[in-house]
Amino acid sequence: MNSQNPSPSAATHSTRRSFLQAAGAALASPILVSAAAGETRKIKVGLIGCGSVSRMYLPHLAASPWVELVSVCDIIPERAQQQADRFKVPHQYASLDQMLAGASFELLVNTTDMQEHGRLNRQAIMAGKNVWSEKPMATTVADAQELLDLAKTKGVRLWGAPTVVNSPAFQFMAKTLAAGGLGRVAAAHAHYGHEGPNWAAFFYQKNGGSLPDLGVYNLTTLTGLLGPAKSVVAMTSIVTPTREITGRGTVEVTEEDNAMILLDHGQGVISHIQCGFNYFNPHGHEGRNEQRHTLSIVGTQGAMGLVGYDWEPGGVELATPQNPEFKRFAIEQNGYRWEEGASVAAECLATGREPLFTAGHAVHVCEIMIAARESQASGRRIPLQTTFQWPVVS
Repeated sequence: MNSQNPSPSAATHSTRRSFLQAAGAALASPILVSAAAGETRKIKVGLIGCGSVSRMYLPHLAASPWVELVSVCDIIPERAQQQADRFKVPHQYASLDQMLAGASFELLVNTTDMQEHGRLNRQAIMAGKNVWSEKPMATTVADAQELLDLAKTKGVRLWGAPTVVNSPAFQFMAKTLAAGGLGRVAAAHAHYGHEGPNWAAFFYQKNGGSLPDLGVYNLTTLTGLLGPAKSVVAMTSIVTPTREITGRGTVEVTEEDNAMILLDHGQGVISHIQCGFNYFNPHGHEGRNEQRHTLSIVGTQGAMGLVGYDWEPGGVELATPQNPEFKRFAIEQNGYRWEEGASVAAECLATGREPLFTAGHAVHVCEIMIAARESQASGRRIPLQTTFQWPVVS
């Protein structure tokens, strides 16, 4: 346990025990099928949503020794056919109903519009499928918790993006904090933004927004490093009321494209994240070659900064009273990619290995984002009810 951020009090632990038990049970008992000696157990995978995100996921899945790509699905059949042809996937479908009734598979990879995630994830779990979901796994805490409960009942696994805790840079930072490298931790800040996507309208519509698209990364990283948040205070706004979407024309923006969130992690530790679709970024949407600290943590005996974005970090810098100039630690990526989550999930199903990312963590971040919107609407500080197993890195 991080010496600067002790575990929650016994009273807090008691009030949250039921959630932890439900989350833990939902993550238990991976489905394993034995393979002959020397053979790699391959998980049959079906992917739904053949848009922009799938273009990153499918190459990673196709290259995985743990994956057999069985089917792809999209409401625009031509897109499914194009991806099937490119990656030699034998089956293509136009709906999840058809996909579930078609060729057998074990793991659904959900890369559809974020508003559809909860509904499709539930349908797949009810059909006895394991699920890897792009973020968020649902748009309400109640729906996310229902997914956990259903996964437990059906004996399947559920995971949700993002995978930032898999990053070697995250693990370096977590171990530095656990070793007391910054002294008594006080505060943290993270930011992520760009000018906004122009290829789909759902980013700007109800249950879209910059929080579940961008802020979710920083929220996952900071709670992973500092522990579950206890309460949220936030302000959100719409800076650009309409957007031009390629092939769609002008759409009205109804969810936040600008957000500031304060988190209370307990024991005096406070963090802040900001995200938005109105941030000029000279390094573009992907932010490659970013050299600033996009995430920083300060304590009584040191400061630490993440170079580049947490989903594709370039290194970690550390300064202490003994060495007050920031020193760059070039952390080897070891193959880490933000789009690796589904491939890692397949490997875990095949081998029984447990990943660092958990459904409970994803649900906690979901609650933070919903609470942030409630805080903006009410002007109040919003207490949080969910938690997750922490520390992420022992």
